[in-house]
Amino acid sequence: MVTTVNTLRMVLLTFFLIGFILPVYSLPHVFTAKEIASPPPRIIRTCCSFGSDLKYWGIPVLKTTDISFMNNLGPHHYLGNENEGNGIIYTSHGGFIDIAHLRDQADWTAYLYARALFGRQSGLLTQQLGNEGGDKTLTFCTPVGFDNIELLQLAGKIAYDLSVWHEIATWFGASYIPMIPERYSSFSIEDIYSNLLGITLGIQAILSPMCYEDAMTDLISKELKRLGAVNTEAETRQAMETVNNVWWTREKRLPSRKILLAHELRPYPSLNPWLIPGSNPGNNEEYMLYVPVHSAKGEHLTEFYELKIEINYKFRFHKLFPDRNERFVTQDDFEYLIQCIDQEMNRR
Repeated sequence: MVTTVNTLRMVLLTFFLIGFILPVYSLPHVFTAKEIASPPPRIIRTCCSFGSDLKYWGIPVLKTTDISFMNNLGPHHYLGNENEGNGIIYTSHGGFIDIAHLRDQADWTAYLYARALFGRQSGLLTQQLGNEGGDKTLTFCTPVGFDNIELLQLAGKIAYDLSVWHEIATWFGASYIPMIPERYSSFSIEDIYSNLLGITLGIQAILSPMCYEDAMTDLISKELKRLGAVNTEAETRQAMETVNNVWWTREKRLPSRKILLAHELRPYPSLNPWLIPGSNPGNNEEYMLYVPVHSAKGEHLTEFYELKIEINYKFRFHKLFPDRNERFVTQDDFEYLIQCIDQEMNRR
């Protein structure tokens, strides 16, 4: 019965999206070939730490609380802007939403969609995506039979895999700032849902008749209200305190990996939001998010690209992959690597 309901939902969503097809799709701006060759940074906006009044190791007087509120969101800007009010907001149906993560993945979806459109003219494309746990290379072709809806789904799937790789890489020691580990935030309970929500809204924004940035500003506000976002910083802070010593602890200092007590380790193929234990939101199935997986013809989207990472020395490569000689992984290895992380967390 659940499968039938999900299938019907996807059919209705497809017709909904088709209804928004226009001759020109909204994009942040017209991407030039040079801009397409220069992808966004992996982390566009400053990441948020889950918790409140978190102290830093060696700096006892400094505390951080990355919380925002509805009236502080500001307009969305492609690749970020100081006027954006990013932070974490609690919602009664979507749990904690990290606005910076949401915005980043929407922008990555817009970029990758432009890249896919460019690929219609140039065929097979290879893009270097910098170093994060190893050198990343994206290779993909724009399938001849794909319409723009399917290209958006493909862009969203690639953007999501990149976001999942970020979580994997940080667990194995990758960090944005050298010598400052980010393992403390790996697979944080709000990040994965926020990432997929950003991709979902990014697709809707590109299909909107509005310009991309205005559409994202409008969609973020509407979606947070649909999810039952609290209005004030104090309400999100109170929600944080409710799960203190349940999902996170203030007893450890940044960047200790022991700050997080719970992790989201089931990123595929769908996500349920993490709601405060004991809350009763009713039927929450409509707030589930689904990773783009198939084309309209049922083809696996992962068949049309390869995200290849030549992983660095921080990965115990021969222990993880005893039968391999070449030191690389692709998106097809992600679920196995997450299983290994899950087992390591359980041992700890």
